[in-house]
Amino acid sequence: MTASPASPEELIAALDGVGYLADEGVATAGFLALRMRRPLFCEGEPGTGKTSLALALAEGLGLPLVRLQCHEGIDAAQALYEWDFPRQLLHLRALEAAEGGRLDADTAERSLYTERFLLARPLLQALTSAPCVLLVDEIDRADDEFEAFLLQLLDEYAVTIPEYGEIRAEQPPLVVLTSNRTREVHDALKRRCLYHWLEHPDLPREIRILRRRVPGLGETLARQVAEAVHRLRDLELLKPPGTAESLDWARALLALDRDELDAATAARTLGAVLKYSEDLDRVRAKLDVLFA
Repeated sequence: MTASPASPEELIAALDGVGYLADEGVATAGFLALRMRRPLFCEGEPGTGKTSLALALAEGLGLPLVRLQCHEGIDAAQALYEWDFPRQLLHLRALEAAEGGRLDADTAERSLYTERFLLARPLLQALTSAPCVLLVDEIDRADDEFEAFLLQLLDEYAVTIPEYGEIRAEQPPLVVLTSNRTREVHDALKRRCLYHWLEHPDLPREIRILRRRVPGLGETLARQVAEAVHRLRDLELLKPPGTAESLDWARALLALDRDELDAATAARTLGAVLKYSEDLDRVRAKLDVLFA
């Protein structure tokens, strides 16, 4: 791990060095999560840079990243650990063959439940490889039971495996939880975290992001793309474009050797920035106004 930043300003510089342009709010939240050893709960619209923040923190701080992608129906076994049953079965057969069929049950059982046969999933990996950054992505997609399980783990940074014993992190990982707010996450989990709501970047910062992340993108085209995306976000779209879509649009324009964005070019490339047919129809009907 690189030296821990001594201030939010130093964290801004560290993130800037890996291509993430953080504002003061994001940097302060990240700095406090590091200093206070508290999980950081990042909530916001899709495409505001929540996941990218965790990736940048890991890279900027020189820490390994462990990622848990949440989904409906995820359970503790998928997130924490499993036993490698096929290898355990082969091990039993090998022991039986070596002992000529005379296998001591207690000895065999003890040999089965060792680290050799333990398959660590992301949460257990984070406990055993800390210091690291643990990204729990889209926690709002998981169900209440998993959220309660995660709550207990974050309280103690330890887990007890019945057949193996307790595993406790020597140093708590830096935990970043993200949510697109498809449902409300319980207050009990939020209380244990520092909270930060991520907004879409303002126009100057979005232009800087585009120039930084898209090599060869000129100032004029970067400004036109950023301005157009900001106008699209003001419309009542099913899926307003995020920063990822801004970047895709800029790359698409460069791939077409365009150096400016007009209504005709926008009509041909809207699929890079809008992902619903209803949104495409709504914007195409207003292209002359949007790009006047």
